[in-house]
Amino acid sequence: MPATVARPVPSAAVRAGGTGTSAARERGQPVVRIVVFGAGGKAGRAVVAEAAGRGHEVVAVVRDPARYTDLAGSGVAVVAGDVTERSQVAALVKGAGAVVNAVAPDAGDDPRTFFTAAANALVDAVAATGRGRLVAIGLAAYLDVAPGVRIMDTPGFPAQFQDFARAHAAALDVLWQAPATVEWSVVVPAMEFDPQGERTGTYRAGDTGLLTDADGVSRISYRDFAIAVLDEAEQGAHPRTHFAVAY
Repeated sequence: MPATVARPVPSAAVRAGGTGTSAARERGQPVVRIVVFGAGGKAGRAVVAEAAGRGHEVVAVVRDPARYTDLAGSGVAVVAGDVTERSQVAALVKGAGAVVNAVAPDAGDDPRTFFTAAANALVDAVAATGRGRLVAIGLAAYLDVAPGVRIMDTPGFPAQFQDFARAHAAALDVLWQAPATVEWSVVVPAMEFDPQGERTGTYRAGDTGLLTDADGVSRISYRDFAIAVLDEAEQGAHPRTHFAVAY
């Protein structure tokens, strides 16, 4: 798919509003337990806020809860957990209606080892529960700009980001190999991921190709990206694949 062509799904324009438990009920969605790994990062924080705003019971998993006391609030419990430790992950996801993977390695972590270990632990844990949905946050680098050509495979992709991009893509490969019983999706943000952008309440969902606007710009705010993640966690409209979201 050409980089300048956006192919949103029929329901690509999405608006989610309301706060509190009534928000989920008004939309006809059950209130569920959502476990967010990597809740202390920019994307993780936005997902936690969106999930709590919809009235879900949120478990925010971080390595050191003492550093993230600000995450705690109505419907949000902050707990310690290492996403690469299978026993910890298995215990945390029990009873979850959805699990969100928003993790990123710390400075001392090897990205490839970290991302694949996390993906394997989450797949095994969700498979063991026999229920729930696994939604991961992807990376724009492995979106296609032409059939079979990912952004990370193009000549202009920065060399300094290659290792990180390939490590992230290796985690996607783990999901592709997951048991058929694991319902997973990967929501991939636009090239420009705006931490200061407003929550407009809208986004477009595409396929595995880079999604751009009429000017060829690929952009989304963290807050609107979180809407897409929660919509996927609630509805599972893109099972066992990755897909792009942007304005």
